[in-house]
This record gives sequence, C-alpha cells and structure tokens, in this order.
Amino acid sequence: MVVEWMDDAACPCGLGLSYGNCCGALHSGRAMATTPEQLMRSRYSAYVLLNDHYLCQSWHVSTRPTELDLTPAMQWLGLTITDAPAPDPASIRGEGWVEFSARFSLSGRIEQLRERSRFVYEQGRWFYVDGQRQTETKPVKIRRNDPCPCGSGRKHKQCCGSAH
Repeated sequence: MVVEWMDDAACPCGLGLSYGNCCGALHSGRAMATTPEQLMRSRYSAYVLLNDHYLCQSWHVSTRPTELDLTPAMQWLGLTITDAPAPDPASIRGEGWVEFSARFSLSGRIEQLRERSRFVYEQGRWFYVDGQRQTETKPVKIRRNDPCPCGSGRKHKQCCGSAH
C-alpha cells in the first residue's frame, strides 16, 4: 500500500523541494540518485509513503530482505542528515555512506533512530547495502516549549503536542 503524495507538496525528505522535483522523480523512475545522500533521502521518503517497491529496488541484492513489514501506524516526523561525504569520483570501489537521524511516532511515543548507512555504486546506480545503528532507537524527550520534531518550526505545545 503506497500512500498518495501530491507532486507539488513538500517532499518528506526535508530538502524543501516539491515531491515531484525531488524524491518523486526517483520513486517514479524518471531520475536516478546521483549520490548516497540523495538515495538515503529518497529511501526515507519511501518509508514515509510505505513504498516497499522502491525500497526493495534501491536495496542491494546481497542484503535485500525477502519481504518488508512497513507499519502504517508509524508516523515519520523528520530526517536529519548529520554527515554525508561526497564519494571520491576516483574511487574504484564506488562506496559511500550517510549518517542520519530519523524521528518517528509510534503508539503515542516519539522516538529517534540514528544510523550510519552504507551504499555501493554498481551498474550505473547507487544501492543501499546495510546500516550500523549509532545508538539504540530510543524515546525522545520533548518539552512543551521545544521545537516540534515534525519540522513545522512551531513549538511542540502548539503543534503535535496539542493533540495529546
């Protein structure tokens, strides 16, 4: 089940572009990721949109799971790329990595996942290989006056915190 997303709506990856001009172009096959960071952002958007087809396509065959169990109850709140060095174009190995933090809400709790993901460039495209968790997924403590983790720019108490 893929969640419908309007091409002119803001892309879930957080770059500030429209979905159609950002991750939507990769999800539809109109474009290919040119860097590990771009692939990471498109994969995050695919998780938001429950697009298991794209996730499997962008996963390297050596580590690709036979099936994905995407949870519609999980609401992804935002992605922060903490480090994503550009791969060395002279490198014969064609490898790269991205370190990120992703926030999500599940069962009324806001949590954070931190990971360093590894990518490989083969046959003219980037693939996700695997990831090393930087810390265990843990609850995020948000005070009423903190910025909302959904990325709206508003205080938590005036945004997602008002529903609780």
